[in-house]
Amino acid sequence: MDTPSLIALVAIALVGVVSAVIGSLGVRVARSTSDFLVASRTVGTVPNAAAISGEYLSAATFLGVAGLVLREGTDGLWYPIAFTAGYLALLLLVAAPLRRSGAYTVPDFAESRLGPGPLRAVCTVFVLVIGTLYLLPQLQGAGLSLTTLTGLPPWSGVLGAGVLVVLTVVAGGMRSITFVQAFQFWLKFTAVLVPTVLALAFFFADDRTLDRPTAPVFPAGTTIDVRTAVQLEVAEPVDPIATGLVDGTEVDGKVAWEPGVHEIGAGATLRFAAGDPVPVPVGAPSTDRAWLDPLSGPDGPKLLEIYSILVAGILGTMGLPHVLVRFYTNTDGRAARRTTVVVLAMIGGTFMLSVLMGLVSRVFTPQLLVDGRTDGAVLLVPTAVLGEGWPGWLLAGLVAAGASAAFLSTSSGLVVSLAGVLFTDVLRGRFRDFRLATLISAILPIGLALSVTRLDFAQTVPLVFAVAASTFCPMLVLGIWWRGLTSAGAIAGMCVGGATSLGGVVWTLFLGDPGGIGGVLLARPAAVTAPLAFLTMILVSRWTRSRIPLDVNRTLLRLHAPERLGLDHDRIEQQPTGGRR
Repeated sequence: MDTPSLIALVAIALVGVVSAVIGSLGVRVARSTSDFLVASRTVGTVPNAAAISGEYLSAATFLGVAGLVLREGTDGLWYPIAFTAGYLALLLLVAAPLRRSGAYTVPDFAESRLGPGPLRAVCTVFVLVIGTLYLLPQLQGAGLSLTTLTGLPPWSGVLGAGVLVVLTVVAGGMRSITFVQAFQFWLKFTAVLVPTVLALAFFFADDRTLDRPTAPVFPAGTTIDVRTAVQLEVAEPVDPIATGLVDGTEVDGKVAWEPGVHEIGAGATLRFAAGDPVPVPVGAPSTDRAWLDPLSGPDGPKLLEIYSILVAGILGTMGLPHVLVRFYTNTDGRAARRTTVVVLAMIGGTFMLSVLMGLVSRVFTPQLLVDGRTDGAVLLVPTAVLGEGWPGWLLAGLVAAGASAAFLSTSSGLVVSLAGVLFTDVLRGRFRDFRLATLISAILPIGLALSVTRLDFAQTVPLVFAVAASTFCPMLVLGIWWRGLTSAGAIAGMCVGGATSLGGVVWTLFLGDPGGIGGVLLARPAAVTAPLAFLTMILVSRWTRSRIPLDVNRTLLRLHAPERLGLDHDRIEQQPTGGRR
């Protein structure tokens, strides 16, 4: 193993060791169910905000946002905007009432608001589905990071991350991972801040510009191995040396590409000289000026895609189970609101740095556009900026540590939310054990991450947000703000929204994108499925209005009354019982 790979491996290992040591602090006080599930609701504002930010800024975010900006330019900015705005909506509509409900999990909230019945089982199923779908790209991000930085096989990263997450969660549950995630957030922030500042310094020192009507160019001679068949768009003539299937013909030598679309088969090798224009995947902006212009694609589908991204990001954030469970750990509703404000600042600053990283990667690592590995931009920019040598290797080691913190923190939160639901709703009798629930919740995602082809973060994560936006978000918003919601309406809306959004997930991931407006709606279904879920809940609740819970007014008063009135769930539970005197 060469020196850069060894440095990266040591950095990743150190993150794992430090995380385990910090997590052990929570083990000493984790004794009760409340400790494992919600850290006994005693987490302060700033530590909880750091833990939430560490959990929310996942591997898909740490690696994917910069990759999106590298590939799509200004149109890629809508993703971080949507993800950040989702926390503003969470602050205004959900955070404090959800904390006042006194629930441990989303199914707990559904039952306390709408009464016992099949709704709890439906919520349990969707928590498991959303958590598994979201955990899959985190584990694959671990494999991508380890392969890109050290050359080790992807399965080693998947297994290593899975084992470490399980051990951390098993050790102390929510109380344990709260300290770990707070540490991991600051590590991630540092790991993106330092290389971004350095890359920007080099970018402006060379008086570079991206406002050019030409394609980006290779900064050095580059050899690219094409792993899957791809269609590339060439903006300017270029003559790479190619080996393999190119434009339907087996070649072994120099080929002359004119502007247009060219097809490259799986297993082909392309070699470009320094200064050659960079081909891009079909559909991506082919010149720097088009990359800077918003809506550079067809106006109709592009606008629809943007609207759907915003709907999925904003509403989906309010429906992610691992995000929601974090607000149960605050001391009260006011603390939940304060925590959300701090989170907005933390994730907003991190997203800004990721966007800037995507901008400079257009100059320093444009070769990633050819083979589609744009998710690796953050990992490769340090050595591209500082060159091969100890400064570049050490900076790459810092980024490797940040990447490992990214997939570990989010994976830990997802496993806790999955284990919490399994513990409270699935396991029964002598099998009802939080540690067993943790192990079960991790086995399926790890198996899927090892068996399926690596998924593009830009495709997978928005689909998970779309499912959350079409299931839990309508149930929570209507359950908190509309007294007319019924259990039947919530079940119908969640099933309709879940089935239609999951249909888009399955179609896009396994059958591909058919293109046009239909393809946009399949790949980004939230613009249709989320309103459909809201409408279904409202209509079915109207038809079943006789089944509105009798204590709905008391429940809503508890959710919305200020803490100083003493009507929140925790204070009611603490009041002594007994007859009148």
